Amino acid sequence: MLNVHFAQQQGPIEAPGIDYAAIMPMLIVFGVACVGVLLEAFLPKHRRWSTQLALTLLALAGAGVALGVYTTDAPPRGITTLSGTVAVDGPALFLWGTLLALSVGAVLLIADRTVERGGAFVAEAGISPGTVQDREQAATQSMQTEVFPLSLFALGGMMAFTAANDLLTMFVALEVLSLPLYLMCGLARRRRLLSQEAAVKYFLLGAFASAFFLYGVALLYGYAGSVRFSEIAVATAGTDRSDTLLFAGLGLLLVGLLFKASVGPFHTWTPDVYHGAPTPITAFMAACTKVAAFGAILRVLTVGFESTHWEWRGVLWAVAIVSMLIGAVLGLTQTDVKRMIAYSSIAHAGFLLIGTMALTEQGLSGTMFYLLAYGFTTLAAFGVISLVRDSGGEATHLSAWAGLAKRSPVVAWTFAFLLFALAGIPLTSGFVGKFVVFSAALSDGMAPLVVIALIFSAVAAFFYLRVVVLMFFSEPAEDGPTVSVPGAFTTAAITLGVVVTLLLGVAPTFALDWAGTGGFALTS
Repeated sequence: MLNVHFAQQQGPIEAPGIDYAAIMPMLIVFGVACVGVLLEAFLPKHRRWSTQLALTLLALAGAGVALGVYTTDAPPRGITTLSGTVAVDGPALFLWGTLLALSVGAVLLIADRTVERGGAFVAEAGISPGTVQDREQAATQSMQTEVFPLSLFALGGMMAFTAANDLLTMFVALEVLSLPLYLMCGLARRRRLLSQEAAVKYFLLGAFASAFFLYGVALLYGYAGSVRFSEIAVATAGTDRSDTLLFAGLGLLLVGLLFKASVGPFHTWTPDVYHGAPTPITAFMAACTKVAAFGAILRVLTVGFESTHWEWRGVLWAVAIVSMLIGAVLGLTQTDVKRMIAYSSIAHAGFLLIGTMALTEQGLSGTMFYLLAYGFTTLAAFGVISLVRDSGGEATHLSAWAGLAKRSPVVAWTFAFLLFALAGIPLTSGFVGKFVVFSAALSDGMAPLVVIALIFSAVAAFFYLRVVVLMFFSEPAEDGPTVSVPGAFTTAAITLGVVVTLLLGVAPTFALDWAGTGGFALTS
């Protein structure tokens, strides 16, 4: 009775206003993911692969169209919707477009069943490694088609992650994007134990990182009395409260975000997971997860904590230097191509963090352009890695790449071009990405950090060039691995990555202009 009387006094509860046009791309991705789960339950096995692939590509296309339609008439300063929990602004729209475009290439790699007979994924996830059933499934044409709706759920979580306007929504999005990735890392058709080990490591370390993130949210709520970025910004701008909760909470929050972005020293999962996961999933994580993680870091630091940047910038300087040091130096010691690219991603995370710290329009647009450029390059690189194979599957040891140019000149030149882009050689997207990020840092007074970054860029270039020398100036072993003829899907994914890498290197204006259109929605 008391509850009824209280409700009568308060009046009717109004449903929050929802701008469906603004969030339609995200709704399409999540909706089709749910439909994909239902199809797994009701479709016969022989029809699942084709149906799930068509549905997934249709979802990406539909979300892209909805994004394009909304972008043409989007408010310049952005909007917030769903009771202010989601901000659809210029950075969110750019990052959504980047994620959707990268996901097309990742889905094509996931769907390919030509390079690896039956696809890169196990036919039945419940089969124990090393058993008779495991050996039999490796020779079948079927694959675990749940990867398609799982990839859509992960993509939807990434989109929500980059657009979250409060810390609680960001945490939910973090879990939505992470849980499908944990599962997909353990679904490799070959080397099952290595794949399952990667999944367990990613899950356990990811759970620790999520706990850090959530504890940081609790401390920040205790400081500001709210989890919304705009209200945290007001509290940090001027208050007589103790800063202990503020900086302890921000530190724990950043640990969770830097873990997801593969920033050293929070990188320990990256080499093992990149190495053990199915290569299409490694490509998906390397390209899309980094976009989502740095998109979230940009929003947190710019919207919630810009007024305290003098306090946390010094710490992030040290983190960026450590990340570049770990990625560049340890990358030199690697003898496995996938692990080498993993350490490369750690070094690139340090470069990206430099642009993130700038907190200027130039820094924001430069960092987002870098994410776009790096995503397509690394996606194509992992596509090429999947082509060099021996009797045990992918041949990722560096010795297997010796003399590759004599076995397959096209594959060798393609991989060399992608390595040049990762090294930042001119006329590639990697050079333009580093140029705009370092220029933003110089304009914001971070010249010493830029000099350090240039030194580590030169160090990292050595292990890229080492692979190029190995491919072109070494003799291939007589019983060495072969280069598989890529299927249509893998060919399309690699071609997409190479073309975008080249276009962003010679004509980056369009992408830079779009990245610089509008800032974050700062209202609640």
